[in-house]
Amino acid sequence: MNHQDMIILNVGGLKFTTWPSTLQRFPESRLARMLSGNDLECRLVNGQFFVDRDGVLFSYILDFLRTLQLSLPSDFSDYQRLQREADFYELYSVADLLRQENLLKPKPEVLEVQFLLQETQAFFWVFGSCSITIEELAGRITVFAEQLVGATWKNHNGLSHKSLIPLSLERPSHHNLIFQCGTDYSDQFIARYVSIKPDQRKLINGTNVLGLLVDILLKEGFHLLSTRTVSAEEKNQCYCFERMRQPDAFAISMRETQQGTTVSQTKSIQVQKRK
Repeated sequence: MNHQDMIILNVGGLKFTTWPSTLQRFPESRLARMLSGNDLECRLVNGQFFVDRDGVLFSYILDFLRTLQLSLPSDFSDYQRLQREADFYELYSVADLLRQENLLKPKPEVLEVQFLLQETQAFFWVFGSCSITIEELAGRITVFAEQLVGATWKNHNGLSHKSLIPLSLERPSHHNLIFQCGTDYSDQFIARYVSIKPDQRKLINGTNVLGLLVDILLKEGFHLLSTRTVSAEEKNQCYCFERMRQPDAFAISMRETQQGTTVSQTKSIQVQKRK
C-alpha cells in the first residue's frame, strides 16, 4: 500500500477517511498493524477496512490520533465504553486515562471579587481557586495612570491618551491580583483608568469597572453564587462566582519504533470538552 494513499475505514457502518500516517501515530496499536493486513479484526473489504465496532465512539479515537487531544462533548458520559474501544485499538495510555474518569470530569472553580469604594477611588481584590484563570484575567486587565501636578488638575478636561502610563497589577500570589481605579487627590493629581479586553474603553469610575468585570466573567461561563457586604462602613462588597472548569492537559507515555528500536517518549495529550 502506498503510504500517500488515503485510507477509508468502515467502522460499524460509519465511514471515515484519513491518511496512513494518522493511523500509524502509535506504531504498536492495532490500527497501525491493520495497514499491513496482520489483524483479522480489521479486514480489507472492497477497498475499505471494515471494523465491527462502534463508529460513533471511533470518531473520538480518530480525532485523538489526528490532534493528540481527547476532545469530548460537555455532556459525555460513556467513559467505560470509550475506554473499551481504546483497549480494543490497543491505545492503552488513553484507556488508562479513561479509567480515571474523575480526572476527565469538569470540576467547580470559584472566583471572588472584592470591591472597595473610598470617595473617588475604587479598589479590586480578585481571588481564584485556579491560578490559570487568574493569569489569564491579569493578561486582560490594564491599568493606566495619568499624572498632573499641582493645580493643573483643576483644569483637566478628561482622558488624554498622550499622558497615560500603563501600570503593573499587584500579584501577591498566583491565585490573586489587585488593582484600582479612580482619582487620588494628594500633592499630585493621579487618575487611574482600567481597560479589560476585549472591551476597548478606559474606565475611571469604579462602579463601571465592576459592571464590566462582572459582565466579562458571566460571558466566560461563570455564574454569580452570592454577594455579601464585608464592611458597610467602608462600602466593601464581595461577589462570589463559580463555573465548571474543564480538566487541564495530561502527559501520557507513548512508545514509538524508530529503525527497529523501541524508545519511550512522553507527549502532552490535552483533554478538552466540546461545548
